[in-house]
Amino acid sequence: MKSINMKQIEIEETSLKEMYFSIIESLLFVTGESLSLKDIASIIELEVNSTEEIIKEMAKKYNEESRGIKLVKTNNKYQLVTKPKNSKYIEKLLKTNTRQSLSQASLETLAIIVYRQPITRVEIDDIRGVKSEKALNNLLEKELIEECGRKNVIGRPILYRTTNEFLKYFGLESIESLPSLDSFLQEKSE
Repeated sequence: MKSINMKQIEIEETSLKEMYFSIIESLLFVTGESLSLKDIASIIELEVNSTEEIIKEMAKKYNEESRGIKLVKTNNKYQLVTKPKNSKYIEKLLKTNTRQSLSQASLETLAIIVYRQPITRVEIDDIRGVKSEKALNNLLEKELIEECGRKNVIGRPILYRTTNEFLKYFGLESIESLPSLDSFLQEKSE
């Protein structure tokens, strides 16, 4: 009867895990976009649960180490992104400043869209009390919001909602991870 060498099994499992880390890292790097857990599992031919465990370990590894990238989960999809602390160097390389701060009007408009989406420009203007066209164009340009159809009323105005880029920009996993509007109202009344 052959004896089981536990040390050898541990080494093989570690080697296999490192192999999957490498493959998943390559997939996320090459695509440059978000990939769903199901897609990753299918590509690496591994069960979804096992793939999710590997990705969780990868995320810990990226967060613990002083690396220039991190693994983020947004709307149940995974992507490699640069760490915010390195953004000024990336901007120098690309000679752009894509992360310019948002104006007060853009922030107000974005907050309204976040909590009332999908919403039309006229509805936003009514809430703000001023025109929001410039702020909307700025948010569209930064890809923080997008058109998501038309409202079924006379004139069929465009509806707006937030994007995955919005979630990444603000470091959110999903729109549900935002505090509720009621919690803001409650804080204000206290």
